[in-house]
Amino acid sequence: MIFKEFGSTGVRVSAIGQGTWEMAERASDQKAEVEALRRGIDLGMTHIDTAEMYASGKAEELVGRAIAGIRDKVFLTTKVLPSNASYKGTLAACERSLKRLQTDCLDLYLLHWWTGSYPLADTMRALEELVKAGKTRFIGVSNLTADEVRECQRALTRERIACDQVCYHLKARGLEVDLLPFCERRKIAVVGYSPFAGGKFFKKGSRESQVLAQIGRRHGKTVRQVALNFLSWKPGLFAIPKSGNRVHTEENAGAAGWNLSREDLSELDRMFPPPKQAVPLAMM
Repeated sequence: MIFKEFGSTGVRVSAIGQGTWEMAERASDQKAEVEALRRGIDLGMTHIDTAEMYASGKAEELVGRAIAGIRDKVFLTTKVLPSNASYKGTLAACERSLKRLQTDCLDLYLLHWWTGSYPLADTMRALEELVKAGKTRFIGVSNLTADEVRECQRALTRERIACDQVCYHLKARGLEVDLLPFCERRKIAVVGYSPFAGGKFFKKGSRESQVLAQIGRRHGKTVRQVALNFLSWKPGLFAIPKSGNRVHTEENAGAAGWNLSREDLSELDRMFPPPKQAVPLAMM
């Protein structure tokens, strides 16, 4: 696995981590999901991302089981819902998450998205208090535009925004126009979720799938590995694919440790052209 400096934190984090959206929703799947997470950690995918929203807290409980006994190997991220993101609500939500995750400190705590229900300044003040109290090492945001990230940073008095976590895949490249350059200039990590767009461009026989397969053959890689490698090839980019089974987890891990060529990148740009101007961020 490749490890890169995560924003301005000074910490090196796996380029490809593991997401947990839609995990822990069925009791019958949870044993395999825990095994998949553990296998990913063994393969170096040690950035584990979850949220209080996922399966109404059950995903955090699942992660807690997966990292039991190996907490020190993991860069652990979770998120507060905007409906809980008042000053006091953020503090309380973090305590609940810590309990479900069976840990006393997070590595990264994020505002999941922003609805305007509470001022960003109140949420940021609470996040800073959580760092001061030793409840989280770093803080960040998710699904925020460059302007909103800028507003969050202005509201902070001691800490820096470590990352913005956003939907990013070959069919949703809008962040490359504005958000990614903004974050690169300010040493803010960009973490892409839903890297496979729910499988929307892997339809067998489609032109898109054929292009990805052709690039993959040149490197001995799969279609999914090509798509995932693209999302983490720049220094400030990280990806958190979700996998509920060991086979897919092992495939995801194989997306790191090799480089797309200029020819590959040109082909991907022709097949999946980035927008020429800023567009609203996608959310999945």
